[in-house]
Amino acid sequence: MTVAARPEHVAGLLGTRVERVTDLGGSHSWTLHRASLADGREVFVKAAAADGGFFAAEAAGLRWLAEAGPHAPVPEVLAADEHTLVLPWLPAEPPTPRAAERFGRDLAALHTASAPEAYGAPWDGYIADLPLDNTLDGGGWPRWYAGRRLAPFLRRARPHLSASDVRLVERVIDRVEELAGPPEPPSRIHGDLWSGNVLWTGGRAMLIDPAAHGGHRETDLAMLALFGAPHLERVLASYDEAAPLADGWRRRIPLHQLHPLLVHVALFGASYRARTIEAATAALAAAS
Repeated sequence: MTVAARPEHVAGLLGTRVERVTDLGGSHSWTLHRASLADGREVFVKAAAADGGFFAAEAAGLRWLAEAGPHAPVPEVLAADEHTLVLPWLPAEPPTPRAAERFGRDLAALHTASAPEAYGAPWDGYIADLPLDNTLDGGGWPRWYAGRRLAPFLRRARPHLSASDVRLVERVIDRVEELAGPPEPPSRIHGDLWSGNVLWTGGRAMLIDPAAHGGHRETDLAMLALFGAPHLERVLASYDEAAPLADGWRRRIPLHQLHPLLVHVALFGASYRARTIEAATAALAAAS
């Protein structure tokens, strides 16, 4: 157990005695724990030996998403420092169609409430433990996405791609204005909304592990579809009813999935190459 997860450290952050810490394994550069507090609460603890900046980014993102309103579907940040993040323990439950419909409405409200003025965020970003360029930009989303998301991660993924693969993704980058669809104002998005970052609890979905920033709302929907999500069509229908999407949004899903797939190639290697090339090919085909 790292120092950051020890009872005395967590107790110092919370101002409450910790009676027990249970190890839950690890993920990326951190370890996961469940802690029982003397006041009866259970909390979730992420701890890391090194200060990579990722907990500061996650805490900032959760707090910023919570600013969308009192019913924003994100957990409260109970405490955070450079080595530790503490959140409420949320008991998981099976997703239901009703909860999926609420999720769609909640996500639409998150995206449309008090929208940011620019793409990006006023803090250094991370996705997993890889840095994200969150430089704020009040211009259009296509060039921001190409310059701050696609191009940097194409460089990271390049060792696992062929020369023709790289040229294909570069074609997407070059044509991004044409491929991006109608202009959209910045939305308050989660930024890494694959199904593993959706926690079903208390009759609703709660969003965890964000790479939050002002972005394109179709990005979150494309991420939900990337590896499959429970009752996805109910989520999407409920979302579209609450905040109608621009025509052709389904054709643009591969464009939005290209960045997270490049992230996976950078993290895990060539096993994600084929899906990345499929997304790039489909993104280009959608404009024809």
